[in-house]
This record gives sequence, structure tokens and C-alpha cells, in this order.
Amino acid sequence: MTNSTADLSSHTPMMRQYLTIKAEFPQILLFYRMGDFYELFFDDAKKASDLLDISLTARGKTGGNAIPMAGVPYHAVETYLAKLVALGESVAICEQIGDPATSKGPVERKVVRIVTPGTVSDEALLADRQDNLLVCIFEEKTQFGLSYLDMTSGRYVICQPQSIEQLQAELQRLSPAELLYPESFSQFSVIERYKGLRRRPDWEFDLATATNLLNQQFGTKELSGFGVDDYPLGLCAAGCLLQYVKDTQRSALPHIRAIVAESAQQGVILDAATRRNLELTQNLQGGLENTLAAVLDKSSTPMGSRLLKRWLHFPLQDLNQLQFRQNAISELLTSELHFALQPQLKTIGDTERIVARIALRSARPRDFARLRNALGQLPNLITSVSGEQHPQLAKLAQRLQPMPELYQLLNNAIVDNPPVLIRDGGVIAPGYHQELDTLRDLSQGASEFLAQLEEREKQRTGIQTLKVGYNKVHGFYIEISRASSGEVPDDYIRRQTLKNNERFITNELKQHEEKVLSAQSRFLALEKRLYEELFELILPDIEQLQQLSQALAELDVLTTFAERAETLNYVKPELVKTPGIHIEAGRHPVVEQMTDEAFIANPVLLNEQRKMLIITGPNMGGKSTYMRQTALIVLLAHIGCYVPADGAKIGLVDRIFTRIGASDDLASGRSTFMVEMTETANILHNATNRSLVLLDEIGRGTSTYDGLSLAWACAEMLAVKTKAFTLFASHYFELTLLAEQIDSLANVHLDAMEHGDDIIFMHAVQEGAASKSFGLQVAQLAGVPKAVIQRAKQRLTELENQQAPSVIENSQQVFEQLSLVDSEHPVVSQLKALDANELNPKQALDLLFQLKNQL
Repeated sequence: MTNSTADLSSHTPMMRQYLTIKAEFPQILLFYRMGDFYELFFDDAKKASDLLDISLTARGKTGGNAIPMAGVPYHAVETYLAKLVALGESVAICEQIGDPATSKGPVERKVVRIVTPGTVSDEALLADRQDNLLVCIFEEKTQFGLSYLDMTSGRYVICQPQSIEQLQAELQRLSPAELLYPESFSQFSVIERYKGLRRRPDWEFDLATATNLLNQQFGTKELSGFGVDDYPLGLCAAGCLLQYVKDTQRSALPHIRAIVAESAQQGVILDAATRRNLELTQNLQGGLENTLAAVLDKSSTPMGSRLLKRWLHFPLQDLNQLQFRQNAISELLTSELHFALQPQLKTIGDTERIVARIALRSARPRDFARLRNALGQLPNLITSVSGEQHPQLAKLAQRLQPMPELYQLLNNAIVDNPPVLIRDGGVIAPGYHQELDTLRDLSQGASEFLAQLEEREKQRTGIQTLKVGYNKVHGFYIEISRASSGEVPDDYIRRQTLKNNERFITNELKQHEEKVLSAQSRFLALEKRLYEELFELILPDIEQLQQLSQALAELDVLTTFAERAETLNYVKPELVKTPGIHIEAGRHPVVEQMTDEAFIANPVLLNEQRKMLIITGPNMGGKSTYMRQTALIVLLAHIGCYVPADGAKIGLVDRIFTRIGASDDLASGRSTFMVEMTETANILHNATNRSLVLLDEIGRGTSTYDGLSLAWACAEMLAVKTKAFTLFASHYFELTLLAEQIDSLANVHLDAMEHGDDIIFMHAVQEGAASKSFGLQVAQLAGVPKAVIQRAKQRLTELENQQAPSVIENSQQVFEQLSLVDSEHPVVSQLKALDANELNPKQALDLLFQLKNQL
């Protein structure tokens, strides 16, 4: 049985209602409210049973078959929604909107919201320290458009990746919770690993429709003011994304106020392999521990933590912005202000997401209380960072405008410790609304009236143990002990008999009870209305609250950087426009935190006269660590952070490339060597003379001569033609000969010492080439049997003593032919010098034969 059927006549009225609603949402799970449960039926029930590990039962029959059913209790629904969202599933929430007391047939129901992985804003469904992004991509003639939205902040961005490699890098940077793509998208292998994939019809990507939709959202007539005119493909993606959000949220989106164009030229470009190899926010195993973010992220607020990770994935080339961040950190350290700010910021909380929930009208009572508390802390925070003694922080303080009127409103409106949900009542503070206070007194039983009644009845009956009480099950009652039950007046009506007491009610008390119960329902209805009005009252302040949240998050990150600099002994790098990288005693920020031993710091010197370092030395000697730490220090400098070194002078770079490590891509049918060559090709095509390139063991996945030739040619191209700043690690000792041919290339090595049969790694970088590879010693450390090691030593001696020409001599002969240095063919030189306009047809034909003979 499927979720829908053409003929509904055989079903009960309730199932007809369910199937009619379900037909509107065939691809997503429908949570259908029935009393205290959300129920799922048919295929939805089977799917939910598997995904949520809940019981699959049956309800009634259709066509002679039982209807599969599964359900979750309404009060625990968030737990189940969180699990489904994490799995990339979407859920339509269908509520009862009719009154069961007046309904004829099934209670009226409708879908009030659709929970999708990329549009959730509920606190319980989100990881508080990670962005939750809805991403949409578009493709047109091998060009791409991309748009992403952070529903929890209103951040709405477009860009246009220039290649499939750039698209991959963007997707890895954004790590979408949900990904929309067009039906005609031709590169599905690039996106298939992501959860929450949503295929959209091609007509949803129409540019004119997107432009109209965006203008409606922002209240504008044209989009030129946002600087997005040069991003038509990005706008196509943005239009589809916004329509999807409107369809799923079914509410206004006042916190989405602008769209921003993001250009790759604004930042340091990191491709997908580089992000993976540098382990910025995720390690190579897919975990969060032992990453750069794990070391740096001591943020006081969740929104600061999310911003820090965004900075890590989008390093800047804007020298002014970077120096502002550096100087702000210096001011914090000089005044030791970060010690005072961090406890203050901890009390602020996640105002960014609270503001988004208020804009979406999904905020809960405690969200209002947290916002009130944050606004209450603001004046002290502003005072701390204002003043002439720290001018950079004072600039930031200008964006931290106090909001006393909003604070006063929330202070007057919300009780000190509100309940979780508005339906529980008791959210609006006494004194905020007179009628509500009156109804509150009545609904709470008017304690003064009950006290007077109790005293009056004691005097009338003479029973001094008489008490007037109340409970939710039986309402109001007069309680008398069993011993005194014979003395009760005739107008007492027995309500309940207990073991030692009797409970009664009188007409006067019954009338009071009806009055109280009526007041309760009126009180809850009025309180809910006042609560809804709060959203309207705060709506005009949404823009200022968003700006405030952004400034608080930035202050949090800068304060965190200051604390990390002091705690971890980081220094302020000198950023310059002149190309070059000079690091004194640099350290790997993650590795130094993972080891109990003292980390061996090492220098790096790269400039116009020293563009490439060929790095040799044994496995486990520290070559990869040395290369990665260089890239991480350069990256940290480009986010404005201090760096783990004794000193650093770093010229701005445009890209960072890494080709480190070996792995198969079995899903795409690519071997280790194919993956290596693909990544290397990307570097060779896109690196510039301002790029930092890290290459580790190029050519090791094929035969020795093939690998050596490839490694030589790659190194030569990067050093001579591309002129990128390059760290090139290799076990091909022959590559060290390049230093004799290319002036801008130098050899360095990480050394080791032999002690008997043991090897001691020094981890210190020395100038010059390594004298030995220590491969057999490392094999011995790895536990290779001693007999194998002994046989390997014998064979090594035999090879070294052979009289045949050495590998190096053979290599030099080959490389004289392969060398890219001065390797232009004479035919090419002639053609470059040729002026074709001076040739008549016969001369041109003669020249063609001549060139062919030369070839």
C-alpha cells in the first residue's frame, strides 16, 4: 500500500483526510497529530520505524490489509526530529487547528511547518557551534552559480565558482546541511556524498523570476545596490533557494534583509584537497578532535565559535582588515582586557540565533529571557571596550549600541525564569497587563476568597480541622476528617472519599470553581496573544539586533585569539605586500598540543631568490609536519590571528595548495596515483607566483623512473615557470640536483641519527640535502621481521656496488632532454618571430615544408 490512493472512498474519514494532506508532500515524512501523538502511516511508518527505531504497529484495514502505523509522543517530538534532520530527512508537521468540541467528523488539520535539515532554527535541532547551511547550486554551460543561506542568522550569499574544482572546494567549505540542485545537473558525482539532497525542477532557476522574488523580499526595485549584477548564475541559485525557504517555512522572513556577493579574489583560495589535508575543522578521519579549530576555539559564545570557523575557511587578502584584527588583539593583550571580557561574553549567549527565531516567530519564552539578559550585560561590555587607550576596540564598540527601550520592554514583559513553552502559562510578568493580572488571580483560585471561605465554614460548622483545597483532577473541595464527617451541614455535597478524610463541595464553591476555570482559559488565551504581540513589538529592532550579534561574535573571536596567543605563546606576524615567507622557529599548532615532548621548532625562508625548498629526509622525520605547519602559520596570519613561532614576516598569498598523503577514491574508480595526479594537475594549472604550494612525495604511485621524471618536471615547472612559493618533499634524492640548475631552488633536510640498529629522529630542519633515507631503519621500527631487514640490507649493498651507470647519471641524461629550462623547440621560436603578413602564398608554403622537415 502506498501513501496515496486514487480512490479514497474505501477509507475512513480520518484516513481520507490524512491521505489528502499526504498527497501534497509525497517525498517527505508527514507527522500527523492525533491527540498526544504524531502518527505516521503506510510507507512513512515503515521508514520512520527503521530510521528512529520505533515500533511499527497497525491501525484498521484498507483493501483487506492492515495499515502500517508508527508514532512518537508530541512532548518528545524534538528528539525524533533532531535525529531525522541529522540523517538529512525532512518532516511536514501537521497539527490539529480545529476545535474537537465543535468539529463534525475529523478535527481540521493542516501542515503548519516543514522541518528540513537546512532551514531548521529550533535550538534543540541544531549543533550550537556549527553553521547550519542551506545551499543551492546551478549549472549552465560548464559554469556554476552557488547560493547559501544561514537560516539562523539571515546570512544570504551568492558566488560563481569558475570550475568544477572550485565548486567542490566551496561545497567542502560550506558543508551543507541540505543541498538543492537542478534536474539537469551533470556533475552528480561531485554532490552525491552530501546528505539532504533535494532535486529541483529547472524552471525554478529562472533569472527573471529570481530577480522578482529577491526584490519582493528586500522591498527593492532592483538588485544593483547589493553589487550582484555580475553574478547571474548565483542569482539563479538564490532564487530557487529563496522559493524553497518560503515554501517550507510558510511564514515571513524579515531577518533575510540583503544578499551578498562573495568573490574568490577577496580571500585566499583553498581547494578541497587543501582543506582536507590541513584539517582545519575536521580531521582526516572525519572527526572534530585534533584540528586547528579544536586548538583555537575557546570562544565564549556559540556564535563566536561559528564565526571563528568561518574565518578559518575563508582567509582574507585584505591587509587593512587583517591589521585591524591584529591591532585589536594587541590592545586586548596589552590591557589584559581579555580576562575580563570572556566571563562577560559567556553571559551573552547565542543572540544571533535567538534574533532569527524571533524574526521567524518561533522563539520560546526562554529565548526572550536570554535576550533580555544579554541586553542587560551590554552597557558594562561597551564600557569595557570603549576609550582612547584601545582605539581599535573602540571602533568595534561603535557597533555595540545599547538598546535600553527593548531591554525595558522585555524586563517588564517576561518573568525572571519563564517556563519552556508558552502553552504552560506563567510567561508574562505581573504588572505588564492589568486584565491579565486580574485573570491570573482568578485562575489561581483567588487565595484571599478561599481563605475567607475556609474561616467562615469553620465558624459555621464548628469543625476546626476543616480545610479548603484544590487539585487539577477534582477541582476545589472542602476537606473534613472522617471523625468529623457526621457534623457536616446538609448543603455539603460529597465529592470524594479518602482513607482518613472526606471531601465535599458547596454551591458557592462550585460557582467559584466555574469562575476560576473560565478565568484560566481566558488567562491562557490572553497571555498567548500578548506573547504574540511581543514578536511584533521587537520586529522593528531585528536589523539592529543582527548587527549587534555580529559585533559581539567578532569581539568574542578576537578575545579568543588574544587568550590563545597568551596561553600558547603565539606572536604577532608582520604582514606585508612584498611576496615572501620568513618564519623564525615555527611550530605546528595542533601537533605541539598532542605531544608531551618538547616540540622542535623550525625556520622557513622563502623569497624571490629562494622560491622552492626541496625537502629530503627519512619517513617519520617530520617533513609533512614541517610543510603543514608552514601552511597553517600562513593561513593563521591571513585570518588576523597570532601564530605559533618566535617571529614571522609573511607576504600576502593568493592561494594555498597542498598535495599531501595518499588515498584511493574507490567510489569514483580512481587509484591513489590517479588522485595524486588529479590534485597535482589542479596545482600546476592554477598556482601563481603568489601562491603557497605544498607537494609531498609526487610520483611515488608509479614506477621509479616514471615517478622520478614526473616529480622532476613538476618541481621544475613550479620553480621556473610558475615561480610559486613551494615546499617539495621527496624521497627521490636525485631531485636535489635541481638546486645546481635553478638559482631560486634550495635543499633542506630533516636529519636522523643511527644508534646501533636504532634510529633517532632529530626533527630539526638543516640546510642541504639528506645524506641517507633510513628506509630500512624505519621498516624495522614498524615491526618488519628481522630476516627481511637482513635480506634487504644484503640486497642494498649489492645494488650500491653494481658497476652499471648510476641512477643519477641516467637521470641527468634523461633530464637534459626533459628539462623545461630553455627547452623551447626551434620551430616554436621561428613561429614566434614570424610576421605572417610579410609572406606571400608561395613563401608560406615553402616555410611550412621547412618547419615540417625540422620537426
